[in-house]
Amino acid sequence: MTVFVIAEAGVNHNGQVDMALRLVDAAAAAGADAVKFQTFRAEALAAPGAPMAAYQNRTMGNDESQLAMLRALELSTDAHRAVVERCCQRQIRFLSTPFDLGSLDFLVRDLAVDRLKIGSGDLTNAPLLLAASRSGLPIILSTGMATMEEIAAALGILAFGYISDRGWQPSRPAFSEAFASPAGTRVLKEKVTLLHCTTEYPAPPEEANLRALLSLRQAFDLAVGFSDHTAGIAVATAAVALGAVTIEKHLTLDRSLKGPDHAASLEPGEFKALVDAVRTIEVALGDGEKRPAPSEIKNKVVARKSLVARTRIAKGERFTAENLGTLRPGNGVSALDYFDWLDRPANRDYAPGEAISS
Repeated sequence: MTVFVIAEAGVNHNGQVDMALRLVDAAAAAGADAVKFQTFRAEALAAPGAPMAAYQNRTMGNDESQLAMLRALELSTDAHRAVVERCCQRQIRFLSTPFDLGSLDFLVRDLAVDRLKIGSGDLTNAPLLLAASRSGLPIILSTGMATMEEIAAALGILAFGYISDRGWQPSRPAFSEAFASPAGTRVLKEKVTLLHCTTEYPAPPEEANLRALLSLRQAFDLAVGFSDHTAGIAVATAAVALGAVTIEKHLTLDRSLKGPDHAASLEPGEFKALVDAVRTIEVALGDGEKRPAPSEIKNKVVARKSLVARTRIAKGERFTAENLGTLRPGNGVSALDYFDWLDRPANRDYAPGEAISS
């Protein structure tokens, strides 16, 4: 199993292209497979009166509107192109989450991304989900705040977009039909990865509910991953042990910076530690077949035991619990056969501690 590690730069560039480029560099240096940003136009994302979330108020330290905050965090189209170019130079995949239809079109048509990430907030955004799947690209779908029924509904929209032509009329019954169809099932399995997520920054570990990964995989038979908002790297690495094939984690240059997501992010050294831990776990998981590992075979003789004489035993004397024992090394008659040797006559004389020969 190879785990796809996404460094979520998000809006941790604070609207500055130079900082965005440095985040690309940090993600590449940490060994991430991809660095992901957020593509949006503030006016297409939030209404003028939309409030900020509580965690955004805490980290921004003011009472401005969500729209004002988003305006300051936009990256221009030129800035996006500069980021993509830096990703090519550093040989790391560029990803971004579109938050509106225009941004989705820009990512697909202008930047030619090879996959899309849809955030938890848009799990119920039917027009965006439909447009994303009609691009034909693979989709990573976050499921924070969602019920299983909402996830199934979102997958129905994706299935419909993948398998229908433009003449088909979108509707809830049509989405359900696409979701249940063999063609829809096949295309979802081929194209979609579900990310379990707890949408809080930082998320309490006791609300991470990592076993939901197992429930998602069982319910939908799709690849599953984890978008982690908890502090540190422990929860994300545990997700890999539970079968997550994608890990997404926020990356910042400095956790003390002002901005909505910095406080819930890893700094570059910490992100490298996460990648190193993930790579260790993915190879440690193995193939699941229980068998001696190559490195341990040489230790069998040293660690296991053979049958030995506990006392002096004369030829023809019966082996008993008093005169037959087990000691290392394990290069003689296996101690596994101990009970089969009891009451058997000795084939020769044995001195105390001498290995029994068959």
